[in-house]
Amino acid sequence: MSKTILITGAASGFGKIAAFKLAQKGHKVIATTQVYPQMSDLIREAKEKGIDLVVDKLDVTDAYDRTYAVRKYDIDILISNAGIMQGGPIAEQPVNLIRSMFETNVFGALELAQGFIKKFVEKKAGKIVFTSSMGGLWTVPYVAAYCASKHALEAIAEGLKTELAPFNIKIATCNPGMFGTGFNDRGADTISRWYDPAVNFTPSSAFDGVAEALANQLDPQSMADCIVDVALDEHSNFRNVHPKETEDFVKQLQADAWTAKS
Repeated sequence: MSKTILITGAASGFGKIAAFKLAQKGHKVIATTQVYPQMSDLIREAKEKGIDLVVDKLDVTDAYDRTYAVRKYDIDILISNAGIMQGGPIAEQPVNLIRSMFETNVFGALELAQGFIKKFVEKKAGKIVFTSSMGGLWTVPYVAAYCASKHALEAIAEGLKTELAPFNIKIATCNPGMFGTGFNDRGADTISRWYDPAVNFTPSSAFDGVAEALANQLDPQSMADCIVDVALDEHSNFRNVHPKETEDFVKQLQADAWTAKS
């Protein structure tokens, strides 16, 4: 049965790949982007690929955009995929940058979800899939603030899962490992915008492993496929870490945390 699915953060990465695949499967897809130029690029690319979908502007931090989207679209599934990353040592990271991540990754995602939840409650049906991160389940050094925002999103998703079960509303999270969408690369780039080894006490050598990690990222297609599968599966797991190696790694880290010393 065809579903109507709205995806945030569909200008690139997992969101765009998932939007295209869902549309190719015959679903009505509303692929949303943060700004108008991204809309134009996405419309052009979809047309070139012969993919039929609706493209609209939806900045999740903009109250007007959120209200407009909820009022305009009656959907079956919300894929809450929009997110940003600001990197750097949290002991020195400017708090305004941390706040910006929470505005997008947490508050914007929650307020948009709340709008659609009211409509889902009325019809006793609906599903929300949050794109979280492996960083929502453990803390990666030098992106701790980003991880904190995803930890918060995990708690919100778990709360919604329990609270909305009586209304037949399904909640799931997808937790990507290291995939080459450009998201991680841009997050690493943000450090250089404020970090200065002549001023900051964190040594530049602390970031030595970043380039190597970014050089070994995975093909994002499989993660987008995971998001699509979770969205369409009425009996999906609540938590979906991908790939399996990342799931195993996170589980081991969580077990080790119980014996870690301060």
